[in-house]
Amino acid sequence: MIKDWITSHIDFDKIKDLSNVLSVSDEIAKLLLLRGVSNYSEAESFFRPNIDKLHDPFEMKDMRSAVERIELAIERKERVLIYGDYDVDGTTAVSMMFDFFSDYFSDLAYYIPDRYTEGYGVSIQSIDYAKKNEFTLIIALDCGIRAVKQIEYANDLNIDYIICDHHNPGEIIPSAMAILNPKQSSCNYKFKELSGCGVGFKLIQAFCIQRGIKTDQLIPLLDLLAISIAADIVPIIDENRILMFCGLRQINSSPRAGIKSLINVAKKDNDIKISDILFGIAPLINAAGRILHGKHAVEVLVEKDKSKAMTYASKINEHNSARKNLDKSITEEALKLVDVSKKSTVLFSKKWHKGVVGIVASRVIETFYKPTIILVEKNGILTGSARSVHDFDIYSAINKCSYLCENFGGHKYAAGLTIKKEKINEFIIKFEEIVSEKIKQSQLTPRLNIDLEIALEKIDSKFFRILKQFEPFGPKNPNPKFVSENILINNYRAIGMDKSHLKCVVDNGKGLKIEAIGFGLAKKIEFINKSKDVSICYSLSENIWNSKVTNQLIIHDIK
Repeated sequence: MIKDWITSHIDFDKIKDLSNVLSVSDEIAKLLLLRGVSNYSEAESFFRPNIDKLHDPFEMKDMRSAVERIELAIERKERVLIYGDYDVDGTTAVSMMFDFFSDYFSDLAYYIPDRYTEGYGVSIQSIDYAKKNEFTLIIALDCGIRAVKQIEYANDLNIDYIICDHHNPGEIIPSAMAILNPKQSSCNYKFKELSGCGVGFKLIQAFCIQRGIKTDQLIPLLDLLAISIAADIVPIIDENRILMFCGLRQINSSPRAGIKSLINVAKKDNDIKISDILFGIAPLINAAGRILHGKHAVEVLVEKDKSKAMTYASKINEHNSARKNLDKSITEEALKLVDVSKKSTVLFSKKWHKGVVGIVASRVIETFYKPTIILVEKNGILTGSARSVHDFDIYSAINKCSYLCENFGGHKYAAGLTIKKEKINEFIIKFEEIVSEKIKQSQLTPRLNIDLEIALEKIDSKFFRILKQFEPFGPKNPNPKFVSENILINNYRAIGMDKSHLKCVVDNGKGLKIEAIGFGLAKKIEFINKSKDVSICYSLSENIWNSKVTNQLIIHDIK
């Protein structure tokens, strides 16, 4: 697939000014400016994330009401139910909340809805369960902002709700006891991009402030929060940068037994990065909800016994292997059904597995770069996931078709929906109409956003060392992409089980040689054979082999 290389531009005077203020190279100054760092104070915050610099949680709408309701529940010795969605964000949030408040409630339990019988969000079944078991307060995490009817039903049964959510609100807000969601138009909280687990953490932080508990007492919870931030693809800026930085430090120094067991079965090294969470730990947690039940993810995450945690993690790993096989086979089927003439893709089947439709949608986009929805049919109801391309708001597009849906929710780049089968053809037509009207041709071509065009010889050990301090990388703070020209590619070969990856040495022709790998780029070998020299787009990375650390390039494209 051909990719557009888009180079970012910053006013040269701004680059020089920041370069002088910080005593760094122009290249480093530009990278900082691209990340919103424009002065000494901002640079200090960027390079030295500090847990004490978190925003006041009581600035969030309804926070005081939420804390007071929890205090009342403790005083009354009420039965409290922690409720959360079955994905990584939901299960880590439930685990964090359950872990913390277990010291304050003798009757505390958690509830994860079944993906297949209850679906996404607050379910009526869970409310009936709460009533039957005499729970009088439910703390809902990573869901609830659109559960208008469900909360009304709970109110009628004298069950109070505290909603901790980060999804976009609808026109009508549920009548819960307290709603914590910085994306409410009436909420003045400074930072709007918390994960669902992050909103739950702010509730715990507020509770601690109320009780005079020091912030550093919350550090052990940050391993869970870091996993949620990484998995939910929220921007790694502001509070999220602080929480991710401190959370990764906790994971790498003193992770809870459950997370340690997941690291072991994922066969990851001790120096865990966001990429290790995304491609190792998070898929394991997700596998529980996709293949078995999300409660098993919480089960391993709250387990304090190392042996039991390892047993739970190994079981989840088995289900993850099954998930991978489903993912591959369904993706192959879906790719054959794509209509290349359309600007959107909406596919469904009875045979597919609901637990992997989000993954399949992402895989389809890797081949056919356009907004994609993958659905599973059961009993005349289609349920599934939507994924988008760069800068296209798929949530907004689905919202314009919402009159055809039974339910939907999500973000700009990812959403979920439920629709009756008899309405799917009308939905497909309407969705294609909206996408065709709104999407630009440039958005239908994958792009590589280039931070710097740089001579390869400037990528020295000092540059590597400074760039490492830019971590953790993620949305709004991506691992910088560089372009270097007039590069020789030597010692190149195809590697991997399917021989799809490119292993090589890049050479600037002046004596500098650096090891490099290009995932999925073995197809470029024929082009390399025909070319005297090439331009490469790449990021910097470390290769760890037999405890030896070497610098390497991750090549994204070759022209």
